[in-house]
Order: sequence, then structure tokens, then C-alpha cells
Amino acid sequence: MPNFTIDQIREIMYEPNNIRNMSVIAHVDHGKSTLTDSLVAKAGIISDAKAGDARATDTRADEQERGITIKSTGISLYYESNICNLDPEDKTEHPYLINLIDSPGHVDFSSEVTAALRVTDGALVVVDYVEGVCVQTETVLRQALGEKIKPVLMVNKIDRGILELQVDGETMYQTFVRVIENANVIIATYESEDMGESQQVDPCNGTVAFGSALFGWAFTLTRFAKVYCGKFKIDLKKMMTKLWGDNYFDQKAMKWKFEDNADDGSQLKRCFVQMIMEPIIRLCRNIMDGNKDAVFKMLDRLEISITTEQKEFVGKQLFKLVF
Repeated sequence: MPNFTIDQIREIMYEPNNIRNMSVIAHVDHGKSTLTDSLVAKAGIISDAKAGDARATDTRADEQERGITIKSTGISLYYESNICNLDPEDKTEHPYLINLIDSPGHVDFSSEVTAALRVTDGALVVVDYVEGVCVQTETVLRQALGEKIKPVLMVNKIDRGILELQVDGETMYQTFVRVIENANVIIATYESEDMGESQQVDPCNGTVAFGSALFGWAFTLTRFAKVYCGKFKIDLKKMMTKLWGDNYFDQKAMKWKFEDNADDGSQLKRCFVQMIMEPIIRLCRNIMDGNKDAVFKMLDRLEISITTEQKEFVGKQLFKLVF
């Protein structure tokens, strides 16, 4: 059953500030339909277990058979979220209506992408963590900016970096930086001056998300900044800038630094790696290696509670549940 009623959808239609019309655009096979599935599952329209396999927006028989999107398909989702609240203590959930269009990634169906962009205000650009910005990514971004559509970026399939490539947090950070820079070069090339401020994406503005559509999780710096700003007694916006770029925290000296040398001469890890990526990698690897004691210890610290039945889950099933 969906997490919303027809009446809730009808009410929010009269609140234009809380409506988002989005197109999901990307190179072929970068995970658009899987990401859309995860969003549809979060709204309760399909079950979490089916997300990724259901391909809910691939409604035609030939799309299901060939495993690619051919026609753009729209779906309306209702969410309640507090992520936009600037005060971390403000837990008020605001309702949002998201009209989402999943578009094809194959170059042969680019007219479908144009059609989708013309009825939406924003574009969710999906980029594969491993493959990076590809030819069709540039094409769809050019189309979006030609239609004066504001882009946001989702770096997808980061589970492959953690599980398949077994890379460390710093390597993942450098890959993220490269993907974001490549996307911004394209945006700078095609954005028009009459769009107002620059349309470039920046993790510090919350316009870049990192995650895994297949496992149904993602994060922005906003999410982690809300966790840490209370601990460090720092303003939310400022905390977001601390979590990206050449920012380091010397735990012993209790001070922020712009270089990676601690006062005692030891080498520091950048804040993004130390405070975000490493805990994620550690939790992920402990789950996949079956180190249940370490996993449950981390879950206690994160205040995540799971049932006795769920504690029996192993491997990818537990990974998906926890994340």
C-alpha cells in the first residue's frame, strides 16, 4: 500500500512551493530505472524487496524484455521530509509532491528525453561511479540546459567501489571530485546567462547525492552535517563546507585545519573521509564479511534498531536493510 492517500495528493496540489517536477536523465545503464524504483518503493507504491528488479516505470513488454527504457514514463510520489529544515533541531516533516519522469538513456530515444524535460523544472542527472561522465551524459545535460532546466547530480553505484573495487575512502573522494568536475565542465559549457546564478552542482549546496540505487540508499552532505553540527556547535551551512574539500580535523588538538599535518606530526584524513566515507565503508564491509558483533555495535552507536528476526539476515539482505 502507498504511504499516502488520494486526499493528501489532492491537498498538496494546491501548494506549488511543495511540488517538484523532475526528470531522471543519464547515460544508458547508469541506473535511472533502478533509482526510480527505489524512490517509488520509498513512497510505498512497490515493496522494498522488489525495488531494483520491478522496473516499475518500464511499463511496456519490450522494455521489460530488453531491460532498457524506451518511452518516458511519469509517476507521482508523496513524501514527508525534514531535510530542507535549516535548523537541525527542527524535526517538522514537510509534505512534498514529486512528479517524476524516468527517461531513456539510449541515444536512439533522445527525443523522449526532450519531451520529458519540457514538462519538468529540474533534472536528476545520474552518473555511474565506475564509468563516470559518459557521452550520453553530456548529450542529456546539454538538452536539459538548452531547455533551461536546473540539474542536480546523483553519483550512483558507489557500492561497487566499496565491494568490488575494495577502494579506500580517499580514493572514493578523488573519484567523486573527478565526476563532479566533469559534470560541471559540461554545465559551464552549455548553461545560458539568462538562467541567473550558475547551475553548477556542488556537494556543499546539497545538489550532489552519493549512493546505490540497487540497495536503495543515498546521502547528501546535508544529512551528515545535521548529525555533526550539534556535536561541533557549528552552523549547518558552515558544517557542510567543512565536510568537503581540503578540510581536516585534528582530534588531539581539537582544531580544524586546511592541511593534513596534525600538531603532533601525524597525518590527518580529510573530514569527508574520516566522518562520512570511512564509517560507511567499515559498516558495509563488516556486514558483507559476516562480523555481526562489529555490525551490531555500530548500529547501537548509530541508534539504529532492528528486530530479532532481522538480526538473522546476512550479506546483501542485511546490507540493504541497514543502509
